[in-house]
Amino acid sequence: MRSSVAIAKERDSQTSSQQKREEVMQPHATEVARLYQTEFIRSARAVGVLWAVCTLCFAVIEVVILIQPSWVGTRELRFRGGGGTPPQAGTLGLFEVCVESDWPMPECKGSLRTLTPLPAFQSPAVLVCMSLTMVWASVGCLCLFRFCNAATVYKICAWLQLTAGFCLALACVLFPDSWECAEMRALCGESVASFSPGNCNVHWAYVLAMLGVLDAAILSTLAFVLGNRQDALLPDDAKDGEATDGANALDGSLLIMPSLP
Repeated sequence: MRSSVAIAKERDSQTSSQQKREEVMQPHATEVARLYQTEFIRSARAVGVLWAVCTLCFAVIEVVILIQPSWVGTRELRFRGGGGTPPQAGTLGLFEVCVESDWPMPECKGSLRTLTPLPAFQSPAVLVCMSLTMVWASVGCLCLFRFCNAATVYKICAWLQLTAGFCLALACVLFPDSWECAEMRALCGESVASFSPGNCNVHWAYVLAMLGVLDAAILSTLAFVLGNRQDALLPDDAKDGEATDGANALDGSLLIMPSLP
């Protein structure tokens, strides 16, 4: 009988010591869990601000891509004379054809003010305008963070940016397919054909458009990631209150358990 009583007392002492250890560990586990979550929220907010700034920069780049007449330009060719007419130098965009003249400013032909594209490049111009509209719509959606769920706003912006990148990619494909036109022949010679610029080269505006496709893909992917993880970035009291606090404390205790003696 004495041995059984001693064993029972020993079990009671072990149980009480374990309960005391859990009582001491519980506040510390909660504090560590909140610390981890706070650092995670700060990092996510920093990434979100960077994403918003890059989205605004992408919208400005889209405007430059649309209005600049520097999608194609003439090469630097040496003219040997001989009584012929020297080849004219200039650049071409979606709305204008600019040729160098005796004046400091090139002579441009087109209707950029009325946003009427060149006849051969109407389809690429419409696609770039659609892409521009989608990007600026995503910029306008940034104001919805004050009124709507952040995860929903991120996903809306992601779909808009993905659509913008798709339209811009189609414009980059259709533009060289439309090179066999009167404007390109007048600027780049009779050897112009689809996907063959003749005496011209691709200029920086077209390269910027291709980089814009990559930028749209990166921004939309990042927006999808931020939207899917937005629930995990909210503080405990904004999600489930005390029930979530208890679950986070339990997770924190599991993380600290191996370090206890």
